[in-house]
Amino acid sequence: MAGGYFLCTLRSLTFAIGALGLTITSLETADAGQSVTPSLAPMLSRVIPTVVSISVRGKSSEDQDDTLYLTPGALNKSSPSETAVGQISETTGTGVITDARNGYILTNNHVIEGATSIKVTIASGESFDAAAVGADAQTDLAVIRIRASGLSQAMLGDSGSLNVGDYVVAIGTPYGLGKSATFGIVSALDRSGLGLDSEEGFIQTDASLNPGNSGGALVDLEGKVVGINTAILGPSGANIGIGFAVPINTASAIMRQLVAHGEIRRGQLGVQVQDSGTDFAKALGVSASTGALVNEVRPQSPGAKAGIIIGDVIAAVDGVPVSGSTQLRARISALPPETPVKLTLLRRSGSVEVVATLAAAAATEPPVETVDYVDGKGLLDLVTLQTLDAASDAFGKVQGAVISSISDNSLAAAAGLRPGDVITSVNQTNATTPQMVAELSKASTDLLLLGVFRDGHRSFLVVKR
Repeated sequence: MAGGYFLCTLRSLTFAIGALGLTITSLETADAGQSVTPSLAPMLSRVIPTVVSISVRGKSSEDQDDTLYLTPGALNKSSPSETAVGQISETTGTGVITDARNGYILTNNHVIEGATSIKVTIASGESFDAAAVGADAQTDLAVIRIRASGLSQAMLGDSGSLNVGDYVVAIGTPYGLGKSATFGIVSALDRSGLGLDSEEGFIQTDASLNPGNSGGALVDLEGKVVGINTAILGPSGANIGIGFAVPINTASAIMRQLVAHGEIRRGQLGVQVQDSGTDFAKALGVSASTGALVNEVRPQSPGAKAGIIIGDVIAAVDGVPVSGSTQLRARISALPPETPVKLTLLRRSGSVEVVATLAAAAATEPPVETVDYVDGKGLLDLVTLQTLDAASDAFGKVQGAVISSISDNSLAAAAGLRPGDVITSVNQTNATTPQMVAELSKASTDLLLLGVFRDGHRSFLVVKR
């Protein structure tokens, strides 16, 4: 992971609420009748004591950098001070006390990764040696523990209730300067494709984040933690107002497993999904254009046993709506195997609910059959289909018809199809040969829903006139 910024800090910032004409009714004010300026100070006085500074010592390596600089789409692993390879490096970060009685602190994996010693400084200025309880690289979260009394514990909020435009405050220890708070809004939700291993949909915020803020708290105006600050995007260390936090709902689920097992035991549903959309909803005959569209169901998987079929749109998990594929994968992967989950599915026939018990592993896929060359028909005009044979990377993985050639002027090309793609279904009907693809597609005159296998992944594409 290279380029970008791991959030290890926040820049102090004074926000003139009155000057911008904002009215924030949840802010605390002085006695009635007094003229006061709205302030975040009362809330911060409660929250800041729950945030700690973390200092980590560990061996430096060739790929370590003395900054957290990252280019868009990638992140560095650490922010050590400059040292020669093999010498001891020191990094700083932030953590949030989530269990005061037991001394559990939630932070980022990249803050403590490779640590030989971890020291935590609390609000009183006292420092304690900390032990790593568990870490998860996929979500970049970790739990550490200190033995201390009189700790303050953070209140956890509900990241699922956040909306773009909600006010948030980021709290951390930027550049080792001590506790700092910055104010902003939720700029976007469910951000993915950031160059992280995680499939999680991050909270994006314009609250200023800088090296040293990693593992710090993103809180709402009630002082409830809604996210764990994790990464920033910007050139040469500059803050450009694009920061990312792991939603607290995900972080809480990961934290529970780390405390219980020291590792993450991820459940799997055994289905592959993609984001739905208006064209897909129309082609599938469902009422909602959001949710996770199922494009593959592995045989004997929990999803198959529960009755999920290709073309279903998963709209909710345990009654909580999902906006798309990223959010669904995050919800499922945060749950351990053997967990039963209630899924709301949208189909042409209406909405149904099924219960699937998550498994630890998925079954393999069936072998493939092959056939001859065929010209596409209907909306697949100007497309040549051929047998799926050993020359294709998809051989032995799926059944279907390979696109041998395609005209740039075709409707299929306009839809995004390209040579080498394997068409596996037409209008939700499995198509195992080029002849089947051609015959099934010729009846559609306006809209054609294709199941496509490309680069090891399944997806749906809509061809329309």
